Amino acid sequence: MADYQTEVAAALLKIEAVKLQPTAPFTWASGILSPIYTDNRKTISFPAVRRLIAQGLAALIKREYPDVQVIGGVATAGIPHAAWVAEVLDLPMVYVRSKPKDHGAGQQIEGVVLPGQKIVLIDDLISTGGSVLGAVKATRAAGAEVLGVSAIFSYELPAATQNFGEAQTPFNALTNYTTLLTVAQQTGTIQASDLATLQEWRQDPQAWQPNN
Repeated sequence: MADYQTEVAAALLKIEAVKLQPTAPFTWASGILSPIYTDNRKTISFPAVRRLIAQGLAALIKREYPDVQVIGGVATAGIPHAAWVAEVLDLPMVYVRSKPKDHGAGQQIEGVVLPGQKIVLIDDLISTGGSVLGAVKATRAAGAEVLGVSAIFSYELPAATQNFGEAQTPFNALTNYTTLLTVAQQTGTIQASDLATLQEWRQDPQAWQPNN
């Protein structure tokens, strides 16, 4: 699995789905300064990368959640990956909106998931877990059993561990922030001198300030 984590991290850096700027940080919508910006939506434009992700997620889910009966995509970025994984595993697929539709039947879950069915939700990214845990709540409200959440990448933030723990929901990712930093240093994307500030950010994003 470690080699797969490295391969996925290298692929994300190569297509610039992940960018690292420790001295010129990005500003997230929440206002938090961050030395990393992730846009895993880019992966859908690269067939080799999306196959790598689909096969990796399928293997991870088979290993961690062998009883899975349905694959769910979290809108919007998790939807295409859920579709590819469902195809690999030959399982039904649904997707979960961020909120119910304001017209028609007012559905939040599109597709068919039956009460008691065991489902794994797929998202592109785990930061604090807020959005995907909203999808978990909606799926459970529909009567399904959420076995866990799988994602392409995790920032490994302490807040995610806390939030998923409170929601009693296992989660995992194909690759993570620690692996990404290792690959980035090996490929020259960042320098060894950048590592300390990058690691400090992960421990406490809200308090982090760049070293200029």
